[in-house]
Amino acid sequence: MGGHIKTTIWSWNVNGLRAVLKKDFITTINREKIDIIGLQETKLQEHQIPEELGKLSQYHQYWSHAERKGYSGTALFSKVKPISFDTTFGVEEFDTEGRINIAEYERFILMNIYFPNGGQGDERIAYKLRFYDKALEVMQAKRASGKAILVAGDYNTAHKEIDLARPKENEEVTGFLPIERAWLDKFVAQGWVDTFRMFDQSGEQYSWWSYRAGARPRNIGWRIDYFFVDSEHKDIVSAAGIRQDVMGSDHCPVYVELTLRS
Repeated sequence: MGGHIKTTIWSWNVNGLRAVLKKDFITTINREKIDIIGLQETKLQEHQIPEELGKLSQYHQYWSHAERKGYSGTALFSKVKPISFDTTFGVEEFDTEGRINIAEYERFILMNIYFPNGGQGDERIAYKLRFYDKALEVMQAKRASGKAILVAGDYNTAHKEIDLARPKENEEVTGFLPIERAWLDKFVAQGWVDTFRMFDQSGEQYSWWSYRAGARPRNIGWRIDYFFVDSEHKDIVSAAGIRQDVMGSDHCPVYVELTLRS
C-alpha cells in the first residue's frame, strides 16, 4: 500500500511585503505548517528584498519584480525546490509588471498570479481582460503536461453575488463588472474549478476588505483571492479555505491542501 503526502499551499496578497514584515509575518509563516507560499503585491525591487527574510531559510525564495517601483510584484517561497520557475507569459506588456510565477513540481504545476486591478479606468479594464485571456491560454497549454495545474492568486474579481457583501451597490464597479465576471464564467466553462467552493457553499466568506470605514470588523468584504484547479485533477485537493484570522494586510491568506500518493 502506498502512503499519502499532504502539501499545504497558501496564497496571500500582502499589500507591501516590507509593511507586512512589521506585522508578525515571519512569526505567522514559521508557526503555520506551509509547504509553498505564493505572495502578491510585494511592492519591492530586487535590491530591496529585506534581510529579515533570512529567518525563513527553510524556503527557497523566488521573485518577480515590476519595472515600476513600489508596484505589483510576486514571490514564491517553497520548501521543495521546483523543477523549473518562470516569471513570464512571453508578452511584454504583462511580463514587465511582476505579476507571474510559474513553478513546476514533480506532480503539479503552480501558477501564482497577481491579476490586474481594473481601477484606473477603461484602459486598465481592457488590459485586465487581455491579461485574463493570456493567462487562460497559458493555463490551458499547461494541461498537456498531464500534471495537476493550480492557479493561485488575487484575481481582482468577485465571481458571484455570494462572493461580496454588497453586490447590488457594486454592479458598476471594477471587480464586479459583468464583463469581468463573465471571464470567470469562461474559466469555469473550460474546466477550471474554484477549490474553495468544492468545500464551502456559504456566504460571508471574504478575503479582502477595504481599509475604509472599518470594513473588516463588520465583514463588509469581497472574495477575490482564489485557487483554481484543472477539473481532471480536482480530487487531489483535500481541503481549501480562507484564513480570516491572519492579519497584516487588507487581504487574508487563502489555502489549499493537496493529498498526493507517495
